[in-house]
Amino acid sequence: MKHELAGIAFDLDGTLYPNYRLFIRLVPFILKHGKLLWALGKARTILRDENFEGPFYDIQARIIGNILKKDPEMVKEQVERLIYRGWEPLFRGIKPYAHVKKTLSALRQRGFKLGLLSDFPPAKKLEHLGLGEGWDTVWCSENSGRLKPDPLPFLQLAAAMELSPDRILYVGNSLPYDIAGAQKAGMRTALSGSWWKKYISSRTKADFVFSDYRQLYQYVISF
Repeated sequence: MKHELAGIAFDLDGTLYPNYRLFIRLVPFILKHGKLLWALGKARTILRDENFEGPFYDIQARIIGNILKKDPEMVKEQVERLIYRGWEPLFRGIKPYAHVKKTLSALRQRGFKLGLLSDFPPAKKLEHLGLGEGWDTVWCSENSGRLKPDPLPFLQLAAAMELSPDRILYVGNSLPYDIAGAQKAGMRTALSGSWWKKYISSRTKADFVFSDYRQLYQYVISF
């Protein structure tokens, strides 16, 4: 038996704002540093598939270094400077999805705890998006040494929110990462997307699929 819903947690990229708005701004970066970005993507696939032990950023740099045949320390510095810190200013001026701010505010007023879990450091991004305030917990899965859909970062998020996982609804836009990971941790799930995701979601059994944050709010308060 599931307990009463008490917390709503969110993914960030592609869930609170449209990914295409960032991708447009990334075109110059991709043209200049495409090989590094490609290697980072491959490295994170490897990190998801295997359970490495040790400092996350060192392991990630070592894998990228092996792919690019470069010194891991140099790679680590490049990723930090060019991607982790370099992308953050690109979020200035990007607008969240319609009704996100009002929905978050209304959920807080209703007494729900609000959490956020992202695979990349989220704090500065939230600030630039105008969503930096009002969270009970903001968590990066990299801090756990595991990426979504590993259940560990979701469980750590629940612990930081001081709620059992079955009292949390996790909202994300990715079926294999957000929905699958949250379900493994015992959370309820809401998938952000359009009608085609409703069809696909029938196979993953996400608890709710929505395309407008007003729909999400109505779903939450219906409990």
